This record gives sequence, structure tokens and C-alpha cells, in this order.
Amino acid sequence: MEGREDEYLKRHVTTGCYVLEVSNPNEVWKSESVLIFFLPTLATIIAFMLFTTRTTYYILRPLNQPRLAVEMMMGFVISPEIFGTGPLFEIITPLKTVLTVETISYMGLIYSVFLAGLDMNFDTILRARKKATSIAVASIVIPMILGACIYAIAQKLYHSPPEYLAQYNTGKAYLFWTLIFSVTGFPMVTHILADLKLLYTGLGRVAFTTAMICDFYNWVMFSLLIPFAINSGSAIYSVLSTIVFVIFCFTVIRPYLVQLIVRKTNDNEWDNYQLFYVVMGAYACATVTDLLGTHPVVGALVYGIMIPRGKFTQLLIEKSEDFGVVYLAPLFFGSSGVRLRFIYVLNKQGLGVVLLIFIMTCIPKILSTVIATRFYGMSILDGVAIGLILNTKGILPLIMLNSAWDKQILSVESYSIMTVVVLVMTMIVPLIINGIYRPRKRYRQSKLKTIQNLKADVELRILACVHNPRQATAMLNILEACNAVKLSPLRLTALQLVEITGSTTSLLASHINQHNQLQSGEQALTKAQEDLENISDIFQAYTVDRENTTAETMVAASTYSTVHEDIYNVAQEKQANMILLPFHKQSNFESILEVTSNAYRDINQNVMRDAPCSVGIFVDRGLGSLFKVNLRALMLFIGGPDDREALAIAWRMSMHQGIQLSVVRMLMSGDAAEVDIVTQIESRELLNVVVDNERQKELDDEYLSSFRLKAVNNGETITYSEREVHCLEDIPAVLNELDQIGCDLYILGQGTGRNSLILSDLMHWTDCPELGVIGDMVASNNFGSCSSLLVVQQYGFGEKVFENTSEQTSQVPANNQGPEAFPV
Repeated sequence: MEGREDEYLKRHVTTGCYVLEVSNPNEVWKSESVLIFFLPTLATIIAFMLFTTRTTYYILRPLNQPRLAVEMMMGFVISPEIFGTGPLFEIITPLKTVLTVETISYMGLIYSVFLAGLDMNFDTILRARKKATSIAVASIVIPMILGACIYAIAQKLYHSPPEYLAQYNTGKAYLFWTLIFSVTGFPMVTHILADLKLLYTGLGRVAFTTAMICDFYNWVMFSLLIPFAINSGSAIYSVLSTIVFVIFCFTVIRPYLVQLIVRKTNDNEWDNYQLFYVVMGAYACATVTDLLGTHPVVGALVYGIMIPRGKFTQLLIEKSEDFGVVYLAPLFFGSSGVRLRFIYVLNKQGLGVVLLIFIMTCIPKILSTVIATRFYGMSILDGVAIGLILNTKGILPLIMLNSAWDKQILSVESYSIMTVVVLVMTMIVPLIINGIYRPRKRYRQSKLKTIQNLKADVELRILACVHNPRQATAMLNILEACNAVKLSPLRLTALQLVEITGSTTSLLASHINQHNQLQSGEQALTKAQEDLENISDIFQAYTVDRENTTAETMVAASTYSTVHEDIYNVAQEKQANMILLPFHKQSNFESILEVTSNAYRDINQNVMRDAPCSVGIFVDRGLGSLFKVNLRALMLFIGGPDDREALAIAWRMSMHQGIQLSVVRMLMSGDAAEVDIVTQIESRELLNVVVDNERQKELDDEYLSSFRLKAVNNGETITYSEREVHCLEDIPAVLNELDQIGCDLYILGQGTGRNSLILSDLMHWTDCPELGVIGDMVASNNFGSCSSLLVVQQYGFGEKVFENTSEQTSQVPANNQGPEAFPV
């Protein structure tokens, strides 16, 4: 049996040369016809790898697996041990096309590293706080030290002849092994954090910055140390010449390159041919570093760092990313999979040895981050989570492993085990982090954070979500109106919502380059960056001459279908009292609301479902960019927790010297007073429903009495009146009457807890259920009002449920659960 295994190893593992028998030579290529054999075979390989990658992606997508893990899994699947060595394997990956596939795969590999260079930001690295830098250094140095010890232990554990192990017990092998231990894949960390909705949490920001610093140092060490393992005696010349080349690129080439790119981008002169020449620069630099004795990817990385960020970067990626990353890069992972002999190693060395080495490889990063984070007062759980995240390896260790394989520096055992370790750690990190670190658990356990319960001298914290500068300008009046209590400062967090379109850099540019544009100030920015600059200027200008107001501008870059989770995390991180959202329609010159984007409506409804604080939707009908001297506000009170929260906001606004507040209570009597029992008893007993309805009425009366006693007698700026509603037709009549009197801003509750049968029936006919019945009427163009509208949902009284939002159909009313029934 031992002889058969050794023969297998000789035939399939240690083979360094390929014997190619030419059965159909020709005078031009001196080989088989390119068009008849190599081109169809290459097309078959690419199609098969793409099909396998896509299939694996859709299978693993529910587990939040990144693209790199899927491509590595594809390489593992097509390995001879898994895929087989029969006729099908010879058709898909014949031996004589391996070199061709590997050569072409390096085109995709170089482009992927070029993108990694675009993702790096020296401003973030140089200006990183001491905590992130310390964690990064610890997560590099400690794993390298422990990695050397683990490699020595692994050499002792292998069941192989001493003479076989001796040839791999070298300084070069130790260097490769320890460098692999220190690697963290920054792009992979970013996508994992984004998929798990941790990117905008405290832990996510620390892990994000730490991963970027680690990745930069890893590439530097790879560039400076790997030549000594590959080129031996001439390594010093390779390193010195590469350093000279990098200096030449940044001091001579980069100024002209930046000037050319900025000028042509500002003038919109780029076409596909010119972009092709820019991309070819990555391959030209890769060729130079290859000739100098370092790895080709070093040149591609340097070239990527040289490219100025902004509008050109986005244009470049949109035009070329699919070809380089989607079609060519998987070939690299496929060629790596062909070399993999994990099952052979597992049978020869035993499951116990392999499992022990695997466990030991996972420990150093976690141990180093736990030690480093404890110095900064972070919990052990956060340290473990950061260590797991930094264990995500990325593409760099695969490059190292393939280089070590080509030079026969690492044994088949070390290569196969470490390749599988990189794959498994990349796959299990999202699963473990999602299990041990759930942000939504935290805000479920929070106390009620409502403006109604906010004390007069406590800071008011508002998270204003906007998509563009126009929405930011429109919200200034709401913010100014809320900023009326001098004893209660206003802390504003402006959050720009940016949709990810698929490019890898759009996410990074939005998160990293928030305020780190090039110092020249001449760079052409993307639309999102231009909006961010304008939004930041709008809110910063608002804070001028306001001592009790602070503003911070952030970006949430995500798919619109999941961006509400990022809003949750930011609101929880900033301990916001209210999330302020823009309506999905905007007013034209005639004060008619027109749909801006239906995706905005879906975002608003998603946020309202499970927000960690109160929510306000602002419908702007030209309230104006400057605060009016006499702003007339009308608060319509029917009943329920949302109306009480709306009244609390209106009460706070009434303290502003420029606001005149009118509070009108609609008293439901007769048929209008009939309670919607059927909807409520579906999930609760009838007795609980009756008790809860009476409790809500008591709370309404108590809060209104307090308002009338403390506020209404405050001169002529606040008035209170009541209107009776006997039937369905009385509601639009009262609204028309009030609108004829005139106001600039309606303040309404969304409607939870009203329990009125006629309002529940009307909810089935609303076009915008997130505004509630009354809000939908007032915001309707048929109503004819020119007033703006603020609809409020109070935190802590059950979840909103919306159905068929894409077709603007009805809302299914949420079961009214009192504060005692809310899950905490």
C-alpha cells in the first residue's frame, strides 16, 4: 500500500515537467492546431468553471459566503481526487492544457490584484488610530512567531520518511509558512462585514481598518521577503531594483498619470480604447516586476495604488471588472484545485494529524487579537470576533502557496493542508460571526427610546437618512424646529444611503473616502461622492453659530433591499432617539408629489418594521431651505402610541419662538367609535384586547391633559381644539376644514394602537401605508394640500407589517401590542 501511495505521489504530485506528445504537428505552431484543439478546450474549461462557480454561489449564498470562497470551492471540486481522473476529467482539464490555462489565469489574477491596489487608501492607513494599528501589528507578528513553531510541530507529526521531510525543513519553507499565517484579506473582510451588516458597527470599523493595515503590511512583506525564498543569491538585487522601480513610479510616472486621468475624466473624453490602454498599464508594471525578480502581482498592486480614486475609478471598474474578475480570475482557482491532493494527504497522514494542524492554524490570529484588544478595554468576545474576521485570508496566501509549489519549497502535505485551511476559514468565519455577534439582539434588549419619554435636559439624537442634497436641504426645517430646547442639545447624524451596483470599489470608496479626497481638489468625483460632499456641507453649515448642535456625516453603502439593517446598526451605534427618513416622492413647482424612486418607499417600510427607535417620514412640499419666521404646524391627534409620540415632537417644536402650533383632537363617536376586535383577537384573547384598548385610551387622555395643562396656556402660540367624527365621511370633511384654515406642516402619528374599525377598513385602500390612513389622505395629490407632512411611528409598540409594497397595495394592520407585550 505504501508503495502505491509513493507511486501516486511521484506521478501526480512531484511532477515538475509535462511531456506533450504532438499528434498533429503543423509548420506554423509546431504543435496541435490552436483553433481545432486549444481554443475549444479553453472555452470548455472556462464555461465549466463559470457554471460550477455560479451553481456553488447560489447554493452557498444563504450562508453569506464571499465570492472568493465560492471560487476556491470550485477549484476544490474540479481537483482530480474529487472530480476523478477518468475520461471526463481529461475532456475538461487535459494535462496538456494546464500550462495554457495557468498562463491565461494569471491575466485575471493580475487584474484582481490591480483592484486590490485600488481599494487601498494611504490616508486611512496613515491616519489610523493607535488601537487599530496596534491590533494589526499584533495580528501579524504573533502569528508569524507561532506559525514557525506550528510548522516545526507539523514536520514532526507527518508520517513520511525523514529524507523526504528533510528537503522541506528549510528556511524558505518556514518563511512561506509564517507569511501565510500573517495574511489577512482586506477585500474579503469588507464583503463579509457588509454581508453580515457589521460594517457600520463599532466592531466592524475596528476590524475594517485593522484588516486594511494588515493587508498593506502583508503585501509589503510579500514584495520584500519572497524574492529571498525564490531567487536566493540574487534576491537582494531584485528587492533593491523593485524599490527603485516603485519610487520611480510614484515620483515620475504618477504625477503625469494623475494629471492625464483627471483632465480626461473632467472633460469626459474616455472611450473603451483609451480605457484599454489604462488597464494594460497593470500588465506592463507586472511584466517589469517579473523581470526584476519579484512576483508579477507586485507591479499590478503598485499600479493600482497609483491610480487616482473617484469618477474614473468607477468608470474603469464598470467597463472591465466582469471580464477580468468574473471570467479570468476563476481560472486561477481552478488551476490551484488541479494541484490539490488533500484526500491523499488525509489518507496518508490521518484525520487526527490534519485536524490538529488545522486547529493550530486558527489559534494565532485569535490569540493575538484577544491580547491586543484587552489593552483597549474591549471584551474577550469582541477580540475573538476580530480575530476570526482577520483569519479571512483572501487571494494572497494562494499566490504564496502556488509559488512555493512551483519552486518545490513546501511539501504536498503542507500545501494541501494550508490550501484547505484557507478555504475552510474563509467559509466558516461568516457563519461563526453571525452566530456569536448579532447586533439586532442588542437593540431588542434596549429600553424604550422615545421622544415622549425624553427628559427636557437630555440630548436629542436624530439620525437623518438622505439620498441626495435636496433631501438634506428639505430636512433642515424639521431639525431646526426640533432644536428649540436650549437645555437639550441636538446631536445630528446625517447618513447618506448609497446603492451598491456590484463593483468592488464602490463599497470601499463610500466607506473609506468619506472625507479623504485628493489634496489637489481637482479630482473628478463620482455622483455619490459629489452628493456626500454637498450633504456634508449642508449639515455642517447648519451647525454654524449653533452652540448646542453637532453634526456628523456618514455613508451606508449597501443594496437597497438590506440597507435598513445598516440604518438599524448606525441608529443603535449613535443611540438615536429618532430616525428621520425622506418620502419616496418629491414636490414639483406646482406642489404636486411625483415618485422619485419606489426603492425609497421599500426602504422606509423596511425601516419601520423593526427600527431600534422612533421613526419619522418627512413629506416635503417645498417647506423651504430657510426656516420661516412664523411656521404654522398642525398636529392631528386621534389616539395611540404613534399619536402620543407625534404630540411629543410637536410639543417640543412649540418651544421654538417662530412656530405656531395647533393641536386638534378627533373624537371618535357613534359608528366611528366601533373598535376593530377581529384583527386583534387573531393572536390574543378577547379580554387582553379589551384591557389594552382601555389602557391606550387612559394613556391618551393622561398625556393630552398634561399637554393642555402645561402648554396650551402658553400665550397665543399654542392652541387646542376638538372635532367630532361620527362616520367615515366625517374624516375627509374634517381634514378639508382644517386644510382651509391653512398650515405649513402637518404632524401625524402613523396609526398604531388606534384600534378603530373604520380606520382599519380605510387602511386597505391606502397607496402609501407607511404614512397611515390620515397621512396617506393628506399626502395625496387629490387632497390638494400644499403643506408638508411629518408622520411619526413610536418605538416599542409592535412591528409594522406591509404587504405587496411593489404594487402599492394595502397594509395588513399590525396587531397592537402594548409596551408590556413588546419583546425586550
